[in-house]
Amino acid sequence: MTLEHPVALAPADRAVQLLGGDLTEKSLRLHLEGLSGVDAVGLEQRAASLGTRSIKTTSKAWAIDTIIRLVDLTTLEGADTPGKVRSLVAKALQPDASDPGCPRPAAVCVYGDMVPIAVDALGANQGLDTGGINVAAVATAFPSGRASLAVKLADTRDAVAAGADEIDMVIDRGAFLSGRYGRVFDEIVAVKEACRRDDGSYAHLKVILETGELNTYDNVRRASWLSILAGGDFIKTSTGKVSPAATLPVTLLMLEVVRDWHRLTGEQIGVKPAGGIRTSKDAIKYLVTVAETVGEQWLTPHLFRFGASSLLNDVLLQRQRLRSGHYSGPDYVTVD
Repeated sequence: MTLEHPVALAPADRAVQLLGGDLTEKSLRLHLEGLSGVDAVGLEQRAASLGTRSIKTTSKAWAIDTIIRLVDLTTLEGADTPGKVRSLVAKALQPDASDPGCPRPAAVCVYGDMVPIAVDALGANQGLDTGGINVAAVATAFPSGRASLAVKLADTRDAVAAGADEIDMVIDRGAFLSGRYGRVFDEIVAVKEACRRDDGSYAHLKVILETGELNTYDNVRRASWLSILAGGDFIKTSTGKVSPAATLPVTLLMLEVVRDWHRLTGEQIGVKPAGGIRTSKDAIKYLVTVAETVGEQWLTPHLFRFGASSLLNDVLLQRQRLRSGHYSGPDYVTVD
């Protein structure tokens, strides 16, 4: 693909509105490469400053409960079994057996073949729109993304047909890093269409950038814009399988993109840092960063998530300490 011979891209309303009717590889490239460069020092300094902010003791209980409501409780191992997924769902339904009033996480996140197990285990409790818990499925040859488009789309359709409320797809990092932005764009557009249900509604699409492989902040900014233009409902940092996974500077940068998109279009896009966020102390830093960058209205499961497996246990222990005045042992929460 060359700039001298622009190739038409698959239609996406967001991109057509922003770039005009001439939606081509050339117009997309000019837009993405025309974005301002990231001030890496300034970004990291701001993230470090936000990471040192403290919250009042009276607000800590609210923060803890908010973190729980924003968690995608996740198991993505090759050794996952139906029993493990059912245990994960049981934990999501009742995170703290000692407190029936404990909030529930936003979703359980599993491989596509485990979606029917999760849906069955949730029963009538499935679906955020009805006050329940969503089922999120990773798709598109997660975590590598190394498969044909036909395989990626079949992977997505199978998960949606099985009852997934959300799809977490991975972009083709090889295509992105070699400058084939149009290919990445077209894949996201196609996966978004594969999220369409029989009733015409869509499963929410989270686009995983795998920021640990993108190498530069400029690439993270471009990939974020590209994913939103192509129809992503969320932009997500990582698969959790590559180091570094979520970091505060990268999440701050993605939140700034979402903020700028909202100012430009009025549309709200979600952000999901995933991988490496293990303690309530760390998670609170992200809450502060969200509130200071895009506003507290983003602190809702529809616009912000933590992708985590071990975070919930630490948050539950902190919550028990606030209730009882002392720390509980690790055996007071379930082992994942």
